[in-house]
Amino acid sequence: MSTLTWAPTGRRLRVLARAELALLGRNRSVVFTALVVPLALPFTVRPALDQIDLKKEGLSIGTVMMTAAIGYSLLFAVYTSLVNAYVARREELVLKRLRTGELSDAEILTGTALPAVVLGLAQALLLCAGCAVLLHTGPPKAPYLTLLGLAAGLVLSAALAALTASFTRSVESGQVTALPLVFFSMIGSGIAIPTEILPDRLASVCELLPLSPAIRLVRGGWTGQLTAFEVLATVATALAWTVVAVFAVRRWFRWEPRR
Repeated sequence: MSTLTWAPTGRRLRVLARAELALLGRNRSVVFTALVVPLALPFTVRPALDQIDLKKEGLSIGTVMMTAAIGYSLLFAVYTSLVNAYVARREELVLKRLRTGELSDAEILTGTALPAVVLGLAQALLLCAGCAVLLHTGPPKAPYLTLLGLAAGLVLSAALAALTASFTRSVESGQVTALPLVFFSMIGSGIAIPTEILPDRLASVCELLPLSPAIRLVRGGWTGQLTAFEVLATVATALAWTVVAVFAVRRWFRWEPRR
């Protein structure tokens, strides 16, 4: 596709993203959850981590807490905030009005997601830098894996948010419909509890959860412990979840208010 073809698309996305950012800034509860929760929650798991022999698994407190903070950023700065955004815009007929203009469906969903995705990316990069200095994690041994994990997590979190919004009747009920993914990701995807310390059979199952590949790549990029085969398998799992999520959004996303 030529540059001239991309230019109008980029311009429309910027306009929509700026409007969405302004709306996001007015919702103080969402902003608080997105900015503060990912920073505070990792410290709640610190007492439990002190009881685990992380060095046996080639991990450190700093690496685990940094990965937890990034995971919480994906869940709260991107996923849950976007569930609320998609539902609110749908119920306010914003999405319906946007479809009558030049924007395509993909542009509407992408433009709405951009502020949250950029916020999640900025937060994750700041967390990486902060933990490297304050928690002495040092630089990542395979930074390309960490960046790949961040990209996979951000894209999939946005797609899953759109899918969750499809089955959410109101902004208030979004806190309930988003809870299953948040809960299972916290427990099973290596955010609150590193999958490396779980029994092998249970860890193999948890590695198939939606956000597990992203978390595994982020942590593996820092520790450098993933083999080439493990990287390929993890990337394949992330791609499979992304394809399924995008297909499901195209099939079931609702543009009309759920009355």
